[in-house]
Amino acid sequence: MVAQNIFFGILATIVALSAVRMVTTRNIVHAALYLVAVLAGLGALYVLLTAEFVATTQVLVYIGAVMVLFLFGIMLTKAPLGNVMEMTGKQWPLAAVVAALLGGVTIYSLIDRFGSERLASGGPVYRTADVSDEVFSTYIVPFEAVSVLLLAALIGAIVLARKD
Repeated sequence: MVAQNIFFGILATIVALSAVRMVTTRNIVHAALYLVAVLAGLGALYVLLTAEFVATTQVLVYIGAVMVLFLFGIMLTKAPLGNVMEMTGKQWPLAAVVAALLGGVTIYSLIDRFGSERLASGGPVYRTADVSDEVFSTYIVPFEAVSVLLLAALIGAIVLARKD
């Protein structure tokens, strides 16, 4: 067995267990920390796929920025931190059925479309420098739009958290 397959199995198990714990824990801070573990595991999986730019972006943007924003939001809004029974709505069985149906449709669609096809190998390899050249030349306007959107979200969080 190839070492990459073993590491993939280990990382996939960590990601799956962290994702399950993330949605089953009753403590919102613990849920956010499990989400950090999921995102870090996905970043490691990107490294296994030799997508270093995506892995770096995953770590810097999602773990470094978005999760810090989530944790600040949790702390500033004074969300309940303990075991709160009111956090689970009365319609969770219906939500579970809808989630199972959506997952089933997604799996069926993927199997129907791709079946037993294998991933193409030997295609073009894009380096991080190639991606950055595209982002900062061709896609500079969407890149700046996203940065303004993130700035607006940060200002909105500050305004909502401010005491009058």
